[in-house]
Order: sequence, then C-alpha cells, then structure tokens
Amino acid sequence: MTELTDLGVRALRDGVREGAFSAVEVAEAFSARVAAASVLNAFIVETPDHALAAAREADRARAAGEAPKPLAGVPIGMKDLFATKGVQTTAASHILEGFVPEYESTVSQNLWDAGAGMLGKLNLDQFAMGSSNETSFFGNVLSPWRRNDGGNAPLAPGGSSGGSSSAIAARLCPAATGTDTGGSIRQPAAFTGIAGIKPTYGRCSRWGTVAFASSLDQAGPMARDVTDCAIMLEAMAGFDAKDATSLQLDVPKWEAGLNPSLAGKRIGIPREYRVDNMPEEIEALWQQGIDWAKDAGAEIVEVSLPHTKYALPAYYIIAPAEASSNLARYDGVRFGLRDLPAGAGLQDMYAATRAAGFGDEVKRRIMIGTYVLSAGFYDAYFTQASKVRTLIAQDFDKAWETCDLLLTPTAPSAAFALGEKSADPLAMYLNDVFTVPSSLAGLPAMSVPGGVDKHGLPLGLQIIGKALDEQGVLNAGLALEQRAGFTARAEQWW
Repeated sequence: MTELTDLGVRALRDGVREGAFSAVEVAEAFSARVAAASVLNAFIVETPDHALAAAREADRARAAGEAPKPLAGVPIGMKDLFATKGVQTTAASHILEGFVPEYESTVSQNLWDAGAGMLGKLNLDQFAMGSSNETSFFGNVLSPWRRNDGGNAPLAPGGSSGGSSSAIAARLCPAATGTDTGGSIRQPAAFTGIAGIKPTYGRCSRWGTVAFASSLDQAGPMARDVTDCAIMLEAMAGFDAKDATSLQLDVPKWEAGLNPSLAGKRIGIPREYRVDNMPEEIEALWQQGIDWAKDAGAEIVEVSLPHTKYALPAYYIIAPAEASSNLARYDGVRFGLRDLPAGAGLQDMYAATRAAGFGDEVKRRIMIGTYVLSAGFYDAYFTQASKVRTLIAQDFDKAWETCDLLLTPTAPSAAFALGEKSADPLAMYLNDVFTVPSSLAGLPAMSVPGGVDKHGLPLGLQIIGKALDEQGVLNAGLALEQRAGFTARAEQWW
C-alpha cells in the first residue's frame, strides 16, 4: 500500500470519503513525519492536536452519513503569516515572538470551515521579505533537495514561502498556504518541484494576514500538482466584507473545470523575458514548454512587454514604501516584543524595540521605503514607480489583444546554496525578475515543475493569465504538467 504521506490532497480527500483509510490515520501519519523532520526547520510551531481534532470530526461526520466537506480528512501546513486563533503567529520575526492572536484570518477560517486540519505554522522569510528563507528569526529553512554532484551544501527552498515549499516537497504535508507579493509562491514552488498559484489580486481575503505590501500581497495555495492547487484555492478564495480590496465575486468550480486541452488558445511568449546571461538550461526548458503547449493544441505568438525591464526597480520602490508604513505598527506597545531600557522614555522604547525586533533585511526595506516616501523624494521615486506600474499593467492589456496566456520561466536559475547570495541583496532580488511584473499588474500566475537541471534540481515554468482567469491558468498548467511527467523527488536524508 502507498504510504499515506505520499498521497496528495485529492487522493487523501477521496480516500477518506471512500473509507479506504480514516482521517485520523492520515493526521497521525503526517504529524509523525513532521516530528521526524525538524532538521529541515520548515515548521515554527507544530500543531498535531489541531490536525487530529479536524480528523476526528471528519471521521465522525462520515460515520454519521453527513455530506463530506471539501477538505475533510486533509491536514495542511499554514504559513506563519496568517493569524490563527490561539496559536502563535510571528511572521518569522522576533518582534512578534509570543504573539497569540485572539482572532482567525479569513483564509485560515475558510480552510477550517472546509474541513482541513492544521499540522503547524510554517517558517518563512521574516515578514515575507526574502527569496531564500534566510531572513527568518527562527533560522534557515533547508530544502529537502540536494545536488547530484556529491556536494551536500544546504540548498535554499526559495522564499518567502520556503517553509511551505520545503514541507510539501519533503512530504510533511500534502499542501500549504503561501503568500505572494513579488513571487513568493511561484519561485519557491519552482525551486522544490511543486506547483503553486497566485490568484488575481482580491480573490483571497487579506484580512488577518500580516501585511507586507498591501497593494501586492495575495494568498494562494501550494501543493504537489495542479489539481490539488485548484481544490485548495476553491476553499481559500471568496468575498470578505472585512477586506476592502476583496472581490465580490462567486468562487468558480476550478477543479471541475480542469481541462488540459489548449485547442483554440494563443500562448504569448514575451520577448523581453529573454534576459542577458540567461542559463542555457532555463532557455531549453522554456522552449520545451513552448513545444508542450503546441502539443496541447495552442498557437504560439510572440508578444512584447516593453516595460518589463523596469518592473524590478519599480517593485523595490513600491513594496518597501508600503512595508515601511505597514510595519510602523510594531512599536512595542500593542504586539509581541517590548524592549524598555531602564529609565527610557516612549521614543527610546520605540527605537529599542524596533532595533531588537526587526532583522537586517526588514530594516533595509523599511529604510528604503521611508526614504522614497520622504518629502522631496516622494515624486522622484514613489510617484514615478507608480507610473511605471501603470505602464506595466498596460503592457499586459496590450498583450491580451493577441494572446490568451503567457508562458515564461519561473526563476532565472535552480535553487542555490544557502549563503551563496546573502551578501549581495541585488543578486537576491533578481530571483524575482520573471514573477514581479504579473504581481504589479495583479494578474493570476502559476508555476509548475517542468524538469531538472544538470545537478538534478527542479526547474519551473510560469503561466500568466488575464485578471480573473484562474481557470485558464490552471488548465494550461495541467497541460504542461501532463506532458512534463515530473516525477523526480528529493531523496530522504533527514
């Protein structure tokens, strides 16, 4: 019999419904695997009791003949950026260490209402700022993958949702929540050989999610394949009156609508995504993806997104600007850490708390954001970046006149070793070069595993769709997934 921890969301859900195994058996199997994988540091807090309680309820409901909930019997991991009632929520920061919310985020509540259980809170880059999961106060997350050249250098699982990607790839959970501000679902998915989708901005409520950059942050699912992402997204999405940016739309039946045929679809290939010094392996994978799209019935067209080259600079003005405002609330008065030196006044407490509570990357972005918003520089930086953002969105609108979807690589490289880029923030920021434009435009985008590099490490392909066309993105992802036949997985060494 297949190990329960080798099963994905759909297989677990259906197996519990059919009585092939109990939800309690599933929860116990995953909780044991989580407990045995502490060296990966994927979880900040483990919550086996939460998973077990949801499982017992699923088994009770089935025994009573009640209609099954969409995720009954499926335990998941929760990125520690979502507030969870009664469970510590830290955003991987010292300044929020010990903070236990009295409320539940809308996304997590939606998942519990759908019957899911929680295995624990997943590690991440501090306040979701990072591309390698090296900025967490609770230590680096390790990727379960290793290069096949005999080297044992610990590899980055991507960021900021690195705990989520590592846990799914290591079979510690079948799926997890992620958040994506500039690529934080898609890049870690590509680094670890799993799937992840950032839906249209506004599809998932941001209420109860620790804010980084409010006009960009969007929750989404990460799982082993496209179908599991569709199932998870259906449970997570929906209108929320508590979030002013939430879209007042019904949630489509994305799983039922899955169709791998791309007949009649035009797939755009943006010429500006062929960046200088792009590795041959990335170029080859992209061409392979184009061939797979053709095989699925799509017509391939070249398109232009002329302002793409300005996306990364614009992002690293807008996102830090919003972060500097959002993180002003952490001052030692209302949340978590308070550093009050003897004899200190209120201003001294603010300064001491923030100096001790924030990590270096967070401080860097707060300072950048404060600078670009300061009097005399606001128009020169923030206003200009906002104009560039509009031009980037207009580029996509123009592209949709000739194509239905876009196909690009997800990241410019495979996973790199921890520490390899930590001394060069600009090199680290370049990891997001392919994912940031669609974030600035608020469009749905997905990464699916397409192959491996010469060291046996996963590489991802990205599909970008029109606003609200998650179905088109998922269908294209399914078409690529079926043709890629990606079955590689990390060998267990932990």
